[in-house]
Amino acid sequence: MNTISNIGVFTSGGDAPGMNACIRAVVRTAVYEGKKVTGIYHGYQGMLDGTFVEMNSRSVSNIIQKGGTILKTARCIEFRTPEGRAKAYENLKAQGIDGLVAIGGDGTFTGADFFSREYDIPVMCIPGTIDNDLYGSDYTLGYDTATNTVIDAIDKIRDTAASHGRLFFIEVMGRDSGCIALNAGIAGGAEAIMLPEKETAIDELIDLLERAAFKQKTSTIVIVAEGDKNGGAYNVAKRVKEKFDYYDTKVSILGHLQRGGSPSSFDRVLASRMGYAAVKHLLQGKTRMTVGLRGNEIILTPLEEALNNKEFKLSNDMLEISQIMAI
Repeated sequence: MNTISNIGVFTSGGDAPGMNACIRAVVRTAVYEGKKVTGIYHGYQGMLDGTFVEMNSRSVSNIIQKGGTILKTARCIEFRTPEGRAKAYENLKAQGIDGLVAIGGDGTFTGADFFSREYDIPVMCIPGTIDNDLYGSDYTLGYDTATNTVIDAIDKIRDTAASHGRLFFIEVMGRDSGCIALNAGIAGGAEAIMLPEKETAIDELIDLLERAAFKQKTSTIVIVAEGDKNGGAYNVAKRVKEKFDYYDTKVSILGHLQRGGSPSSFDRVLASRMGYAAVKHLLQGKTRMTVGLRGNEIILTPLEEALNNKEFKLSNDMLEISQIMAI
């Protein structure tokens, strides 16, 4: 492992702000250490298709501020098969790639762990997902930016909600994780937040809204994570409207707006720290690790441990804060 000469870097799964900043850090750290770097387009699909590009420090100029990923991303069903992984390995070997840095989410990590064990190729993983739901890091790349995007949208919607005395249901991303909904809801002053991790009955929500109406609030915002058990913002709004008809009710689905945009300062610095650490530890002989942030320290967590800890719990303090701040 200490003789790695050519590091392959790729992004996989959903894109997240900060991925380009991370690619930049990986490339420049590897070049600084005297190693070759090969970019792999379209993630695991690119390994199968052989879409490789040699990268240098100038390849990653002027990308730290860009959202998305210059290496693109794609789903790859074929990589899940033994034949697909065998083809991917042969293509990597032909290219001279003898170490990998993978940037992505849970599916990316699973593929990297399996592939590394099967073909004994060193790999380091960096958590890049706006959902902030991967074990081993307090923050994942893109989460801070996505949350700020949602807060900006809430602030703008609040203006029109207050002008018209409206009740707005705002749906945010988070199929399995309520991190964006909870933090953006608190920061945006939401009257209620509906999360996948905490089942909120419609009757309970109506009680909250009635209390808000009694206090003569000029606007009411309800944040709904897309994975909420009640079926998303449109369904929640419809059921509330049936029992609570004196509000002018509107729904906004923020959707993929949350994935785009220039990464925040926090995400740029985090991406740079994680990309640097991934390369340094890979060259020191580490493998099958995920790079994470704990407190203000960069740490490593074995991939197996990260993948086996599926249960992600929201802070009880944050849940209580969201209720207290809404009174």
